Amino acid sequence: MILLSNMILRLILGWLWCLIHMAISLFDLWSCLSKKLECYLISFELLSKYQILHLERLKCLGVVVDSREAKNVMEVKQLLHWFSTVGIKYVVLYDIEGVIKESIEHGIETSRDENTSNFSNICANTKSSHCSHGGMVIECLSGSDGKEGIAKAANLLYSASCKGCNNYATYTHGYDKMDTVFTEADMASALRAVGTWDR
Repeated sequence: MILLSNMILRLILGWLWCLIHMAISLFDLWSCLSKKLECYLISFELLSKYQILHLERLKCLGVVVDSREAKNVMEVKQLLHWFSTVGIKYVVLYDIEGVIKESIEHGIETSRDENTSNFSNICANTKSSHCSHGGMVIECLSGSDGKEGIAKAANLLYSASCKGCNNYATYTHGYDKMDTVFTEADMASALRAVGTWDR
């Protein structure tokens, strides 16, 4: 009798484990498929909320580039060309090893692609991390610039806003959605939190 009850208990637990595993797998599959479908719909401009970009509100766009990917100059130029086409006016490119900055300082003189011909000579032979092309200002940063603290503070602010924490962010209504607004005091507080602000 005890043996039979043990077998029934094991069978029930086994079925429960299988059901839980199947439910988690189905949820994961649904999540993955919904994200892929959303990306597909965005790329074909079928979602109305992504059709209108309010670029006039975008003062600066920061892009973190993996140092291995930064060595592919043509891809970086294609990215910059796309930013320029979209209408972005100020771009900050960051890679930890300074590969992009070196490419700009030594002059980007590689092969000319039709799509990126406007960017084949971006900032050639300049000794500054700032340059401009076609009305777009490009700034290149690396780990040697001593700005890791700013990146950490920005990450802290972003994490706090994602968690809905109101310590660093105030919320305002705009363009039919909630916008996160960071003040100078918020930035100073975040810089103090990561140890790069001693005032």
